[in-house]
Amino acid sequence: MGVITYESENAFVIPPARLFKAFVLDSDNLIPKVEPQAIKSTEIIEGNGGPGTIRKITFSEGDALFDKLEKISTETKIVASPDRGSIVKTTSKYQTKGDIQLPDEQIREGKEKASRLFRAVEAYLVAHPDLYN
Repeated sequence: MGVITYESENAFVIPPARLFKAFVLDSDNLIPKVEPQAIKSTEIIEGNGGPGTIRKITFSEGDALFDKLEKISTETKIVASPDRGSIVKTTSKYQTKGDIQLPDEQIREGKEKASRLFRAVEAYLVAHPDLYN
């Protein structure tokens, strides 16, 4: 099994506490709402939604990587930015089946999908300023 790790960092206009409430604590409800074509379901496997919680995300079918991956583990940190928004730091580990190598293009596409998901959450929160306060 091969392991490929990538890190990303993105800035958002939403304050950390609000982004955390929406994206982490209520992701089971929010993610299928803002990106219904990407995520089939989410569920908490272990924990209460706080630090150390293990969450299972079932992606919609059709992604070219699914037949090549054993699993994807992602660690996300949300920290305050100087402009009262957030900086989201993500580390993802792709564990491939056997000795399969993932082309850089497919890894880049995975990063872009993750970024689109965060941007969709951000757009939803901007459009609904009364939620998750």
